[in-house]
Amino acid sequence: MDEKKMTARLLREHGRTYAEEAGIRLRNTPAPLYQLLMFTVLCSVRIKAEIAVAAARELFKAGFRSPGKMAGSDWQARVDALGRAHYVRYDESTATALGDGAELVLDRWHGDLRKLRDEADGDIGKLRKLLQEVPRIGPVGADIFCREAQAIWPELRPYFDQRARKVAASLGLPRDPAALGDLAPGKAMARLASALVRVGLSKETAKELKAA
Repeated sequence: MDEKKMTARLLREHGRTYAEEAGIRLRNTPAPLYQLLMFTVLCSVRIKAEIAVAAARELFKAGFRSPGKMAGSDWQARVDALGRAHYVRYDESTATALGDGAELVLDRWHGDLRKLRDEADGDIGKLRKLLQEVPRIGPVGADIFCREAQAIWPELRPYFDQRARKVAASLGLPRDPAALGDLAPGKAMARLASALVRVGLSKETAKELKAA
């Protein structure tokens, strides 16, 4: 299968972003940007992606959709929401990290992550470092946030982290981010990056695509 056909199949069958799956309508406004940050925190431990998605949905259902709501919430209510999603082992520490992170976002960026973007001033390395000031978020978490946020923050494009590039190469696609971006221009880059990550998490899907 040639590169264009493989890319089209990836986008068609696996191109739903994780933000979409978690119920985040990603726009360049404070609430959805914070929700993406929350989801990033949830993904920043050794836990299955589907459980992190379920945890985000439970937290949103509980009303914790903004840093103000999260910071003002009861710690036990956060633990309970995570428990309903079977987010086990890390529920208590993550509840604490979410509360502390919300306080940081309010204090440092007045609840608006567009101010974090402004502070980075187009420097992706600096933006990644700023993201890692949020409790629980490390290099992998920064990759997750940037991979999704490139849909609305064009300066991040093309953002294909090491995991996505490795899968791309295994499927006969370019490993170079710019070349991958050429296959899925604009906002579609976020969808292709998510598709590659999803394939990397499923041996069966990867095997099927390699045989195509």
